[in-house]
Amino acid sequence: MYSPFNEQFAAATRQFADTAAQVNRLALDNAEAVFGLQLSAIEERVNATFAFLGEAAEARDLDSFKTLWPKSVQVARENIERAVTTGQEVLGRSLKTQEAIAELAKAQFESFAKNGQAAKAAGKAANAAR
Repeated sequence: MYSPFNEQFAAATRQFADTAAQVNRLALDNAEAVFGLQLSAIEERVNATFAFLGEAAEARDLDSFKTLWPKSVQVARENIERAVTTGQEVLGRSLKTQEAIAELAKAQFESFAKNGQAAKAAGKAANAAR
């Protein structure tokens, strides 16, 4: 009597575990990619900033400082542009990952609905046979 129910429950549990593993893999891959993007951006910004600071440390007269002002603005602008670009890339990757997870969840719900309807029909048939 309980065997069909146990089999359906076991199948649903296996399917849920498989889906959860796929979701975890997607999330971990996304986190790895995002971390790599941010680390790369930080590295580039730090290198540019230290290069500028090296030039600033060598400046000794007023003319040298006058030439540093446009360079400082350029470094700041590039740092901001890189931060914005990296943020957009991270957001894009995260949205794609969320879409993939949503598709997995949608497929999971559709499967549960289909299995539920089949189980309901089987239960009605079993009750009618009595």
